[in-house]
Amino acid sequence: MRAWLIGLAAVAAPVVVLGGAAMAVEEGAQPLTLERLFASPDLSGAQPRNLKLSPDGSLLTFTKARTDERERFDLWARDTATGVERMLVDSKKVGSGADLTEAEKMQRERARIGGDKGIVAYDWSPDGKSILVPLDGDLYLATLDGKVVRLTNMPGGQLNPVVSPGGGYVSFVRNQNLFVQPLSGGAARALTGDGAGTVHWGEAEFVAQEEMDRRTGYWWAPGDKLVAVERFDEAPVGVVTRAAIGANGTKVFDQRYPAAGTPNVTVELYVIDPATGGKVKVDLGGDPDIYLARVNWSPDGKTLYVQRENRDQTQLDMLAVDPATGKAKVWFSEKAAPKSWINLSENYRLLKDGSLIWWSERDGFGHLYRFANGKWTQLTKGKWQVTDLVGVDQAHGRLYFMANKDDALESQLYSLAIDKPDAITRLTERGWTNRASMNPAANRLIVTRSNPNQPPQTYLADTSGKMIGWINENAVKPGHPYYPYLAAHRQRTFGTIKADDDTLLYYEMITPPLEPGKKYPVFFQHYGGPHSQTVTRGWENPMEQYIVSKGYIFFQLDNRGSPNRGKAFEDAIYRAMGSIEVQDQLVGAKWLKTQPYVDGDRIGIYGWSYGGYMTLKMLEANPGVYAGGVSGAPVTRWELYDTHYTERYMGARPKGGDAAAYAASNAIDNAAKIADPLMLIHGMADDNVVLDNSTAFAARMQAANRPFEMMFYPGKTHSAGRDIHVWTTIFNFFDRTVKNRGK
Repeated sequence: MRAWLIGLAAVAAPVVVLGGAAMAVEEGAQPLTLERLFASPDLSGAQPRNLKLSPDGSLLTFTKARTDERERFDLWARDTATGVERMLVDSKKVGSGADLTEAEKMQRERARIGGDKGIVAYDWSPDGKSILVPLDGDLYLATLDGKVVRLTNMPGGQLNPVVSPGGGYVSFVRNQNLFVQPLSGGAARALTGDGAGTVHWGEAEFVAQEEMDRRTGYWWAPGDKLVAVERFDEAPVGVVTRAAIGANGTKVFDQRYPAAGTPNVTVELYVIDPATGGKVKVDLGGDPDIYLARVNWSPDGKTLYVQRENRDQTQLDMLAVDPATGKAKVWFSEKAAPKSWINLSENYRLLKDGSLIWWSERDGFGHLYRFANGKWTQLTKGKWQVTDLVGVDQAHGRLYFMANKDDALESQLYSLAIDKPDAITRLTERGWTNRASMNPAANRLIVTRSNPNQPPQTYLADTSGKMIGWINENAVKPGHPYYPYLAAHRQRTFGTIKADDDTLLYYEMITPPLEPGKKYPVFFQHYGGPHSQTVTRGWENPMEQYIVSKGYIFFQLDNRGSPNRGKAFEDAIYRAMGSIEVQDQLVGAKWLKTQPYVDGDRIGIYGWSYGGYMTLKMLEANPGVYAGGVSGAPVTRWELYDTHYTERYMGARPKGGDAAAYAASNAIDNAAKIADPLMLIHGMADDNVVLDNSTAFAARMQAANRPFEMMFYPGKTHSAGRDIHVWTTIFNFFDRTVKNRGK
């Protein structure tokens, strides 16, 4: 599920603090409207995406949305010396406008960019002279002089295209087989041939894309000599007949969907010589019911490293594979604590000296370790989380990483020396939440930061964290899309509430201008699921400001089970989804009811995906506490959701040893207990949380003669909540049942 937040951003006076400086604002600024929230340009300002430095560092490339079409992206380049920007590829002039294949549409849905158009990815050639640009299902090669050459013009589309690390090939998946094509010119050639039907080469299977943060199914060795390729067969996976109901008809898909407790795809891994097509099968062990979690080559290309995860997700083995023979040995294993699980990570690096930088939660918090000569050395330690390994400067022996060391609500950039890890240096400014990336040479940083009053801004920095120059200052001044609404901008406040075991729970709140003696209704948003921290000191969608402008208090709280607070905090949901999260959100509701400015009888709850599930569980568990609730695209029975996500928390035996946990977690058996107003919303073409979840719940409510409201969206997927009609529906419901309750 990976945190589907259909989202909402920030309590305040006629002076608004932006970027750390006080700014006076004009009286009579424009009121924020729902229509403006969904119009172009984006109120948060233009945000560059896919930021990359050219191999020589002279150019910074990125994709940027058009001012007149916020969901269409073009490719831009910025001279790092002069700051001059230019468009490299105009997606409207170059693209064919062809429809994407169903496979690419689903890949984009998995990557949460299903609504984006134009250029959503690109890849530099190693020599820095050209850039591979996928567009409208085909591939183009752009050179720095502005010329663009079309490389492919074939039906079937090209998935997962990259330039090989040696620069010899462009590779891609077409019709479920892996192809290579000389970058210098020439015809494409298939490296695999039996991809068809249920067999796929070079792709990531559904759960790998949706739950494991793995987007590809092939990995080039340094120097282009070999390529590791995944082959998976969906034949064992159960078929879900999904009716994608649209406005002008219905398409029926027999979708292979691995529901909890049912078979996954069978996975194999091969090492292929791109010159000869010769294949060597990798030994993944005797148990076929495993997950292929990660694949990497050693820097010298002599060893293939494969992370193999067991079905129960309690053990992760790092395999060292001889690419010539396919023989594998276990280099080391990561094992979960009792009543816990392994969280997969991208926070590791294989170093040239044969050692490894590795992220682990083995001491109860996510920290960095070095594995060298069979021994482990812990590099970071404390009751805080490393959230991202940004880069490794091997020449100088330094690590760069993101963590919440100074504040649980802030993500900051830090560095340390590998041989002297006790001296940790913070490189970014307190009061902001940050994310960062580095170039392969680890001598330049790209930092994006925001705070509750400043939309994201991005700058280039040296390894000390010192700013070299703005990439996107995004200052909220005249001309910025958000500037006309500054006068009404309300500040966000943060605090903690104690759970029933005295665990501190963080919340955030925005209020309208409070009038003495007046009590206000509450728009109580929640997600509640794992792998999503919603309360941070960062910028959020101006939708929250619109909610407050309508006279609501906006409130949300991170319950136990959410990330970045340590493993014990997260493990509270082990075999118990829909329990501790509901209790913690109730703690938030009870606290709200004690506040003198809150009308305790007018608290409405809203959530999407896991949050939609939470709405149902909260209304079932605590009738009369909430004035009403909106449930968007909810899971209602965890047996209907996928293996890798569900079984991590609930177990792999929903009809066996884990049956009691599954029964307690479902939102259908107690549906008839819901006595408060409910609005159920779902996209009718949702292939992630399939519509069966909502139809099964609706049928139970109808059988019990329980009134509720429902709005289903033809043709919409799991991202249906990014639609103005959805929010019009939500506010109509909230205004009737919460804001104007009893009137």
